[in-house]
Amino acid sequence: MHAFGTLVRREMGGFFYSWIGYVVMAVVVFLLGLSCANLIVVLNNQAMDKPITEVFYRTMYFWFILLVAPPLITMRSFAQEKSSGTFETLMTSPVSDVQVMLSKFTAALAVYMITWLPLIPCLLIMRHYSNDPAMLDGGSLAATYLGIFLLGALYVSVGCFASSVTRSQIIAAILSLAIGFSLFLLNFLSLAFASEVGWKSRMLAHAGLIEHMESFAAGVLDTRPVILCASLTVFFLFLTLKAIESRRWKSPQG
Repeated sequence: MHAFGTLVRREMGGFFYSWIGYVVMAVVVFLLGLSCANLIVVLNNQAMDKPITEVFYRTMYFWFILLVAPPLITMRSFAQEKSSGTFETLMTSPVSDVQVMLSKFTAALAVYMITWLPLIPCLLIMRHYSNDPAMLDGGSLAATYLGIFLLGALYVSVGCFASSVTRSQIIAAILSLAIGFSLFLLNFLSLAFASEVGWKSRMLAHAGLIEHMESFAAGVLDTRPVILCASLTVFFLFLTLKAIESRRWKSPQG
C-alpha cells in the first residue's frame, strides 16, 4: 500500500510539474466561468423550473470538458515513460503491473476531479443571485458530481489504455479522444433506433451516456449508469493491464 501511495503522489506531482497540467486546469476554469456567465444571462431572461445542475449539463461546455480534459490529463501516463526510457526501469522496480496501472489511473482521476471543483462556487453564485434556494440543493449537486466522477472514471480509463499502447503523447490523446467521442455518439445512434423493437435498440438505449448524465444532473440516482460506467471502466483498465504486461515480452527497443 505504501508503494501504491508513492506511485500516486509521483504521478500527480509529475502532472502539476509540467505546463500541461496548469494549462488544462486554466482552460477548464475559464470554460466553467464562461458557462456560469452564460447561464446567468439565460436565467435573467426566463424562469427555470429545473435544477441549475440540469441546465448546466445541457451546455456544450460541460461535454467539451468531459471529452477533452481526460485525454490531455492521461496522455502522458504511459507514453511519456516509454518515450523517456523510464518505463522499463519502472516495470523492473518492486511493484506489480496492477499497482502501476491503478496508481496512474487513480492519480489521473484525482486530477480530473480537482479540475471540476470550481464548478461548486459557480453554481453557488448563481443560486445566490437567483434568490431561489430550490434551484440548487445538496442532492442534485451530489448526484451531478457522482455522474461526473463515473463518466470521468470511464474516460480516464480510456485515456490510460490509449497511452499504454503508444510512445507518442499526441497519438495517445488523439486515440483517447476518438474512443471517447465514439462512446458519446452512441447516444445519437440510440435515437436512430428508438422506433425499432429488439435487442439492438435496448442495448443502445442503455449505452446512452447523455441520457444517463441527464438523470444525475436532475438529482436522480439510477443503478444502470453506475453499472455501465463501472463495467466499461474495468474493461478498459483490463486492456491497459494487458498492454502493460505485453511489454515484458518485448525488448526495450520494442
